Amino acid sequence: MNIKRFTAPTSREALAKARMAFGDGTLILSNRPTANGVEVVATAEDTLSALDGGAPTASSNPPLLAPSTARSTPQRASQSAAASGLGRNPVEEDTEQLAMSTLSFQDYVRERMLRRRHEALNGPSEPQTLSERSRDQEPERERMPAPSVARHNPLRTIPMDMPPEPPRRRQEAPSAHLIQSNNQQSVMNELHAMKELIEDRFNTLAWLGQARQNPIQSNLMLKMIRAGYSPSLARAVLERMPEDLSAGESVRWLMEVLERNLKTDQTDPPLYEQGGIFAMVGSTGVGKTTTTAKLAAMCARIHGPGSVGLITLDTYRVGAHEQLRTYGRMLGIVAHLAHDRAALQDLLGLLSGKKMVLIDTTGVAPRDPRKRDMLDVLDLPHVNRLLVLNAGCHGDTLDDVLTAFKTDGSQQAILSKVDEAVKLGPAIDALIRHQMVLRGVTNGQRVPEDWERANAHQLISASMRSPAKSAFDPKATDLNFFFSHSPDTVTEGGLVDA
Repeated sequence: MNIKRFTAPTSREALAKARMAFGDGTLILSNRPTANGVEVVATAEDTLSALDGGAPTASSNPPLLAPSTARSTPQRASQSAAASGLGRNPVEEDTEQLAMSTLSFQDYVRERMLRRRHEALNGPSEPQTLSERSRDQEPERERMPAPSVARHNPLRTIPMDMPPEPPRRRQEAPSAHLIQSNNQQSVMNELHAMKELIEDRFNTLAWLGQARQNPIQSNLMLKMIRAGYSPSLARAVLERMPEDLSAGESVRWLMEVLERNLKTDQTDPPLYEQGGIFAMVGSTGVGKTTTTAKLAAMCARIHGPGSVGLITLDTYRVGAHEQLRTYGRMLGIVAHLAHDRAALQDLLGLLSGKKMVLIDTTGVAPRDPRKRDMLDVLDLPHVNRLLVLNAGCHGDTLDDVLTAFKTDGSQQAILSKVDEAVKLGPAIDALIRHQMVLRGVTNGQRVPEDWERANAHQLISASMRSPAKSAFDPKATDLNFFFSHSPDTVTEGGLVDA
């Protein structure tokens, strides 16, 4: 039989070599990865057909068995032997067995991996040639003991050479089927992920090519990213920009879109006039206690000190209670301390006649285990949470805080330390994407002077002013890196009408 091996860096090149050697009637016997690439064993169909004329008699060596034959029971083996004695040509059977199916080839690959593991544990075994296989099947082998080491033939599997173990094979069959299903599912998942990546990349490249053709859109996109806005929000806004706008009209259009998407309480009464029960929550050091004192002072200035109630839950930070109590003495308000949920309920009942009750809480990190306990204490009727955000934080940090402290119902926030922020873009971007209602802004430590109502126009204008040059500012050539992986959505509710 004219069987040849072909080695190439890839399987495609190896198959091409085989077809050049044997033509269209090339029969692939096996392929396997090697240190130099991929090795393919092939022959021609004419070669196998030629063997039919000079086939040996039934007393010749029996044909090689396929992997599927290795799993047959002794009864099927005897039936096959009986069938072969009724006139079937051994060469034809050999040809059928050499034409490996997809499943038999998968079995061959799997058994090859098992053989390598066996060699790694017990040492390499000598390969068995076809002539040695024929000699092993001579009648003399019946008088010799079975070899202790299983020899390998590329066309046969290891379980076939090992002593038969029917119970073990019955247990391994479902496992092999499960492994095959898992492999197929893994391949499908990888193909879907690759398809999504390719589509996303082509969409991004097409959008960037369109943006480069429109210099106004490119400049606005670069300006937004330099101001601290996220690439996802910048792309979502600029994709909706009309194409027939001039440079000045485009800037005004962008400012108006951002203002409409930044939710504030400009149309509602301010917090200190609206009244109610408000709990300041947030990370450590964002200014919750100072913000509480500013709101208390604004309410006391309008409605008197007797209209305000102060409660602190901060029993962890040293001097936290004394700090709020000091603010209270300056305003003529008594500050109360609640150690747990029951004490908080009692104090809320005691202060139910107040115009405004403010609760100062312990500052906890978004991933702090105590955060859940603190939020459970505040899970009471008529208690509104105000999330205090540091305007100078990085966009990723603000995203983490907003996600961790998100609650059911209305989402309200206060932007603190605006005077310390170099860029307001990250904070405004996070508020827009998380659909938070901004209830106020603090821009200093003075009580209560450094408190302002949330004004969308002023905040957007301040964020888009050209800040000082920074080492973190991207260049026009860096836009590809920002938009290499575009997100599926920008906000949960999406942008308002642009």
